[in-house]
Amino acid sequence: MWQSISDLIIAANVGIMVFFTVAVAPTIFTTLPPEWSAAYVRKFFPKYFFFLGVTTSLTIVGASGTMAQAALLGCALVFFFSCFWLTPRINRARDDKQSTAFKALHWTSVGLNLAQLLIFIALLYFSVSKS
Repeated sequence: MWQSISDLIIAANVGIMVFFTVAVAPTIFTTLPPEWSAAYVRKFFPKYFFFLGVTTSLTIVGASGTMAQAALLGCALVFFFSCFWLTPRINRARDDKQSTAFKALHWTSVGLNLAQLLIFIALLYFSVSKS
């Protein structure tokens, strides 16, 4: 039962991450003026990372095996790292007009988020294939 709940939460996290990437973000940046989209993103990302960190932490209990638990713990820690360390530095680099630092930090965030998404998909694949 716990593994099923864990898998459902992971699947929901995948849905959240994909939906934001393909629907929300492009709409924000093509619809809103730059100052509004920037303000929105600054408010959104800490909540996004924190929520995904909490929900990912909950999945560790139901994970099947220590490898899955370690992967989920790693993902949860990266979400919290992104929330509390990386995002404030991205914002500071943007505020200070440090274009190179901003780009490097932003692409680090994107890369970490993509890696987490791929880990979630792999975990779901292996969970389903074991059933």
